[in-house]
Amino acid sequence: MLDTNAILEALRPVNDPELQKSLVELNMIRQVKITDGVVSFDLVLTTPACPLKGIITDDCRRAVTKLEGVKSVDINVTSEIPAQKAMADRVGIEGVKNIIAISSGKGGVGKSTVSANVAVALAQMGAKVGLLDADIYGPNAPIMFGLAGTRAVMPQGGGLEPPIAHGVKLISMSFFVDADQPLPWRGPMLNGVIRQFIYEVAWGELDYLIVDLPPGTGDAQLTLAQAVPMAGAVIVTTPQNVAIADARKGLRMFEKFTTILGVVENMSYFVPPDQPDKQYDIFGSDGGKKLAAELQIPLLGCIPLEIPVREGGDAGQPIVISAPDSAAAKALVAVAQSIAARAAVVALSD
Repeated sequence: MLDTNAILEALRPVNDPELQKSLVELNMIRQVKITDGVVSFDLVLTTPACPLKGIITDDCRRAVTKLEGVKSVDINVTSEIPAQKAMADRVGIEGVKNIIAISSGKGGVGKSTVSANVAVALAQMGAKVGLLDADIYGPNAPIMFGLAGTRAVMPQGGGLEPPIAHGVKLISMSFFVDADQPLPWRGPMLNGVIRQFIYEVAWGELDYLIVDLPPGTGDAQLTLAQAVPMAGAVIVTTPQNVAIADARKGLRMFEKFTTILGVVENMSYFVPPDQPDKQYDIFGSDGGKKLAAELQIPLLGCIPLEIPVREGGDAGQPIVISAPDSAAAKALVAVAQSIAARAAVVALSD
């Protein structure tokens, strides 16, 4: 008999590839309806950025189509993003489901570029996203979002209103000081500003708050790690040995406080625009891959070095917007999907 129970039993063997658990047991199959042989149901994924959406959908359709009496299958794909685990000794941000730190051991590896493009890519996929520029001494995220010269607004009776660009809410020290104004602050002052950005900004409802950290393992990293529970941290590096050595230090620090979601290798190789058949490993090769294998953490992606990445950042149009068909943009979208998938696995793990 073709009924709801039969549909659920047919779908029970279908697993979420990331979680390795049945979709039915995870309550990801909902609103099953059968009308004259047409079966419809909601497939509720753990993130709109799910990189395996197509595979899961195809597996569900095949499983149900095998049932006698099924003429067609209509699957409505939606998402319900799980929140990170709470921690008794840290205070979360009201309305923010997942805080994800993006860090690097050294400067110049493109961490802010990765942060900006990951945030925009997640927003393009339908998630509610914010970005906290925690590089107090050298804030540059507003440039990448076309918000240079913008000032944050504090309405009466409310928290700081973060400006919005490309669907992302953004807060940065750049919104409060002149572009050429230095900030010769010691640790306690930096600590206080970061806590203000965390708790006194009107973030509203967010699925992901991306925190773009300064390079190194100093005050900003410790303030964030000790203040809030996090979904996890992402380490950005370039392939050369000196960057890998510093990335390893940053990774070791964060693993004391949260889950390491994975490593991103930026500037992996360069393909000249006028010679697309050539590839130059300017900064070496496979450094991120070797680091991930050594420490048994995921390699979230390898991003090529392309001129439009720099052009888009300077123009306030991240490459996932300005050149979505470029190799770098596609790699960054894949990285965003992998980060979201890993965060969901961590949130739902026992």
